[in-house]
Amino acid sequence: MKTALVTGASSGIGRRICLDLVQDGYEVFGIGRKFEHPDTQVPFFHTLVCDLRDTQALLSLVGQVREKARIDTLIHCAGTAYYGLHEEISPAKIQEMLRVNLEAPLILTQMLLRDMKSAGGTIVFISSVTARRASPHGAAYAAGKAGLSGFAESLFEEVRKFGVRVITVEPDMTRTGLYRHADFETGEEQGSYLTPETVSEAVRFALNRPEGVVLRTLSIRPQIHRIRRKPVKQ
Repeated sequence: MKTALVTGASSGIGRRICLDLVQDGYEVFGIGRKFEHPDTQVPFFHTLVCDLRDTQALLSLVGQVREKARIDTLIHCAGTAYYGLHEEISPAKIQEMLRVNLEAPLILTQMLLRDMKSAGGTIVFISSVTARRASPHGAAYAAGKAGLSGFAESLFEEVRKFGVRVITVEPDMTRTGLYRHADFETGEEQGSYLTPETVSEAVRFALNRPEGVVLRTLSIRPQIHRIRRKPVKQ
């Protein structure tokens, strides 16, 4: 049985990936801040509560997981975002985005990289299309995702000779809670947004390629580009 460690497992894309991997026969250890969905309480899905901004807690938790299982698949799904003019994004919000979206994946990858080499494992980074284009009103978020995609590109060249696959998935706007701090949201009509199921299916497709084949980067876009402003709260 393959074993996966997934961050951002309590909601959105991460939760969907965890549930799908269990269906595919994986044992899954999912890290999240708060698990509220009843469907996460399923066999072979172990929920682990941790704030990725707490580095010492994260290192301790992963150390405990390594004592129980041999991780051969690492999937970085956790993400947070604040939007607006950069002058309006506080230092605390900038730090939160960079620590969750970039620093934590780098640290977690470093901690498990020898295990990945030993197992000939796979590392998946859920980045964003904003990693490769201008993102007005989301400059700090885009910077973190650009760093994540760039790190994955370099990491692949470093570890490919050891049989480690490195996959980057870059979704466009997905109907999740990522935009809870934004003044906009996805469009209403189908075809103007992605779903967690769509992104999870792309990850599963990449994971299931024949040995010796790596889908390095997958960009996933809805057919229609449309966003809408959230109603102003009275």
